[in-house]
Amino acid sequence: MTEALQELGAYIETKRPDCVLAWDVTYDELNINVAPSNIVGFTDILKTDQNCRFSSLVDITGVDYPNRPKRFDVVYHFLSMYQNQRIRLRVSVREEDMVPSIVNVHPSANWFEREVFDMFGILFSGHPDLRRILTDYGFSGFPLRKDFPTTGYTEVRYDEVEKRVVYEPVSLVQEYRQFDFMSPWEGAEYILPGDEKKEEAK
Repeated sequence: MTEALQELGAYIETKRPDCVLAWDVTYDELNINVAPSNIVGFTDILKTDQNCRFSSLVDITGVDYPNRPKRFDVVYHFLSMYQNQRIRLRVSVREEDMVPSIVNVHPSANWFEREVFDMFGILFSGHPDLRRILTDYGFSGFPLRKDFPTTGYTEVRYDEVEKRVVYEPVSLVQEYRQFDFMSPWEGAEYILPGDEKKEEAK
């Protein structure tokens, strides 16, 4: 399998050297780094070329590297059922950059790109309806960024007095902030294997 992927990587690089920034085969998976401006044409070639035929878009996701100048990687996973092969594309972008939408090549990218926008705040130019898809109306921030607080910014609850859903700033009482981290099962009423270290620490 690795040899076939090496051949495929070399073929794709020869076919579109203007698009391929780098490529490698790691853990029997072909990874290709692509310039953002070339992503639409490149995915079209991967879909239509008879030696590739990556016609199934499996997923689009993001990865956050806050300390890098190009903070985000947009990662695309494709499947060729004709060749029985998979390929992963990576596009590195700065926080203010826009990534061209591939909806015209793969219509299923519509909701994937909306999810990446919703979770990471990455913008896709040319998307027909780029709006949040998982979070609520008026949601603040992007939950999968590394600098997003695990508690979020807003608490949503139903108020019995007002008989409606209310939004409030998050406020945690002190008892929820104190952990000794001796056991992942701290506070549980049952004992699992390995939890005896909690008793030993006392």
